[in-house]
Amino acid sequence: MTPVRTPEPVRAKPDAVCVAAVEPAREAAIAEAGAAQVGEHLGHLVEGERLVTHYFASTHPGYRGWRWAVTVTRASRAKNVTINEVVMLPGDVAIVAPEWVPWSDRVQPGDLRPGDLFPTAPDDPRLEPGFADTSDAPEDVLTVVEELGLGRERVLSPFGREEAAERWYAGDFGPTSPIAQAVPYKCHSCGYWIRLADSLGQAFGVCANEMAPGEARVVAYDYGCGAHSDATIDISEPPTPDHAFDTTGYDTLELTEPEVSVTPRAAEELAED
Repeated sequence: MTPVRTPEPVRAKPDAVCVAAVEPAREAAIAEAGAAQVGEHLGHLVEGERLVTHYFASTHPGYRGWRWAVTVTRASRAKNVTINEVVMLPGDVAIVAPEWVPWSDRVQPGDLRPGDLFPTAPDDPRLEPGFADTSDAPEDVLTVVEELGLGRERVLSPFGREEAAERWYAGDFGPTSPIAQAVPYKCHSCGYWIRLADSLGQAFGVCANEMAPGEARVVAYDYGCGAHSDATIDISEPPTPDHAFDTTGYDTLELTEPEVSVTPRAAEELAED
């Protein structure tokens, strides 16, 4: 249900018959919603000459804080009122739906998923007509056209270029990012930095270092990180510490024949053999 704002009171003399028509207004609300959903009378509002709106609390569990608004009117010199309108309106504490936003404004960067289409407006200021008619061009011209990126119906406009440059320069891969401020190296002197072939290449390129945070992303000319190609360190062979136990050397030991004592009986047996 679309919420409707309560109109501002007008400067009109209250009509006594319309103001007193509480019960006819209640009956109209009950006829619309049922007796179980119409609560106490909350007051009235003078909408105009012989035009009064009576408010009744809504007792529906899903519409807490809402109210039934029954507008009654009376013809000149008539003794009875006529029901003009019966609607449900939100009160000050009612839960209402957020203000409707067009889908084109709700979609944010990163929302696009496989299979989704995000149409571009015909008057998108970021685009302008390109050189698209190449049907009669010779083969050698078509090669140049493809190399220069021509043949497209629309191309990036100067406004689109400027908007993209400002967004990229102020983003996570611009010179003001914390990581760029913490290192002296800049991308324009890095061997991994590939300059854009477009006119935006004056200030932007693509990082080709898989160890860098900006790898495969558009990075600014004066962005930088610790994975710069010139960030080399001379690593010398570390000294070998002394072993706690000598396991590399050996000791020469002289072995002597052990003395064997032979009993007389054993000596006789050896002699017999």
